[in-house]
This record gives sequence, C-alpha cells and structure tokens, in this order.
Amino acid sequence: MAGDEERIALFIDFENLAIGARDRGEKLEMSVIMDALSERGRVVARRAYADWNLFSEYRGNLLSQRIEMLEVPQRAGMVRKNAADIKLAVDALELAFQRDFITTFVIASGDSDFTPLVSKLRELNRRVIGVGVEGSTSELLPGACDEFLFYERLAGPGTAKSAPRKRSRSASDDEEPATDLSEISRLVTGTLSGMQRSQDGSVLSSMIKRAILRKDPTFSEGDFGFRAWGELVRHLEKQGVIELRSGSADGDPMIDFPSDGGGEGRAFDVLHEVVAELEARDGSPPLSGLKNQLRKRQPGFSEKDFGYGGFLQFVKAAAAKGVIDLEWDEEDEDYYVAAEPPAPSS
Repeated sequence: MAGDEERIALFIDFENLAIGARDRGEKLEMSVIMDALSERGRVVARRAYADWNLFSEYRGNLLSQRIEMLEVPQRAGMVRKNAADIKLAVDALELAFQRDFITTFVIASGDSDFTPLVSKLRELNRRVIGVGVEGSTSELLPGACDEFLFYERLAGPGTAKSAPRKRSRSASDDEEPATDLSEISRLVTGTLSGMQRSQDGSVLSSMIKRAILRKDPTFSEGDFGFRAWGELVRHLEKQGVIELRSGSADGDPMIDFPSDGGGEGRAFDVLHEVVAELEARDGSPPLSGLKNQLRKRQPGFSEKDFGYGGFLQFVKAAAAKGVIDLEWDEEDEDYYVAAEPPAPSS
C-alpha cells in the first residue's frame, strides 16, 4: 500500500441524500458515490444512518457496496428528531480519536447541522469531503469542507442533471458576464498570480488545483466540460493563457504566465492605442471610465484574464513596462494616463 494513499471513512445521512435525490426525480445510487471516493483513496469504513423501515428499497443497493446500515428508528406518533444526525456525529468523532490512520472523513449530507462536526474534524487535522444533492444542500456546509461533491455531477461531464453553476461572487456593474471558459480562465490566472506573489519558487499544477479547492470546495473541472485537471490546464496553454513546463514529477507540470506575454501583450497594445487617441482629442484621460473605453475597442476585455485583481493593477503593470505613464492628481483624486511612445522594434 502506498504511504501517501488516502484512508477514508464514509458517514452517510441517508435520509437527507435519498429524499434530496427523490425530490429531483432520481433514485439515489450509492455506486456513483463509492466510485468517486475509490478514485480518491481506500475506503476503510462505510456507515449509513436511517430508519431502514422507511428506506427498505435501498437495502440491496447498500449491501452491494458493503455499506454498514445502522438503524435509527423514528418513534411512532412523535415529531422527528435528529437522532440519526447525533449518532453519526458521535460515531465520526469517536473514530477520529480511535483511528489515527484515517486521513479523510466523508460526510454525505447537505444538512448544515453537520458544519460543527466538519470544523471539529478539520481541527483534528483530518481532511473532510462533503457529498450532497443540489437543491437540498445548505449554503453553509460546502464552504466548511476541504472538498464538496454534488451527487448529480459525479456521473461525469454532461450527464448530471445539475443546476447551472453559480458564480462565487456577483459581478460588479462594470464587469462583463463571464462565460464558463472565461470564468475558469480567470480563476486559474487569479490563483496563479496570488500564489506567485505570496511564495518563492515555481507553482506546480497540483498546487493551483488545491488552492482553487480551498477557495471553492465545490469546484470541479467536469462542470466546465473537462474530464481531468490536466486536460483543463493543457487547454488553457493552447489558448495562450498559461505556459506549462516540466515539473518535479510526471503529470504535475509547473505553471507560469506566457513568457512572451500572451494575450496580455495585445491588451497592453490596445490600452496604449486607446489612451493615445483620447489624449490626442481631449488631453490625458482619467483612469475612471478608461476601462469602458477599452472595451469599446476590445469587447469582453477583463484584466482578470491575465491574473490581475483589478483594472488599476493592470494599468500599473502597463506603466511598469513603459507602455503608458500614470500620474496621481491630488485635486481630482484620480489617476491620469498618458501614452508613452512605443518601444522601438528589435
């Protein structure tokens, strides 16, 4: 057994998953979840909690996946209590203290009541993966996990009956709506830029993926039509967004911005052209409003495509490269931009 193999303990709030899938017109198939977990490591504990008199039609499904079914009966004539949730939480914590070799806990539920359990397991230095059904998963739970898998998406790209992916942040008034591919491009370049600022040395492809999952545990390259992370980064390289170089291990290349500037160089050229035209007509233009002028020349422009957190950062980068000149005006409380003469061709 490989020393770095993940050892996984699976705890299933079965009522939450089964009813969530049923509400979407589907029947829960545990093999879909088990296949996804088997790809991530060795599943050493498998427990599902429910009143099995209410879900007897699923017994064969769980038995075929070697999942232990723990009975938590609902008392007749009483309001349902969260007895199954409590037993699941107690058993998971007990196993965390008793079995040091378990590296990853999977909490299969969309119930926000499990958020404290997830936080405690992470305090104990365990990785936590959540599994839930879209539409019946609390907004609080995914962000508490290291990774969150939506049941509908596990069948693979284009097959899950999943809702459209939500953007993690609403666009500002001057921000163009992002397509799926521009969204993932900006996510990768923004993460790469931030990691390059915060650390020395090369940034490996696997480091980018882990950082993105920390930002958004529900992230999956399958949502954008890619079968694997490597396929996604190779696509971005072909688009000139990033550059790949050999890394310390096969299949984990180093990622950097294109050495020739890629699309960023063309964007700087367009910025210089727009500023020169505005300057010739009305004098040096202020920074405010300049982005809209740039978009008239290059529709869909966004500095985030090149790893910049904001338009001012993009303009400052252009000034640092001698493309334009940038000066702060105290009276107007704004930057004014002037076109620098283009560098002579070599």
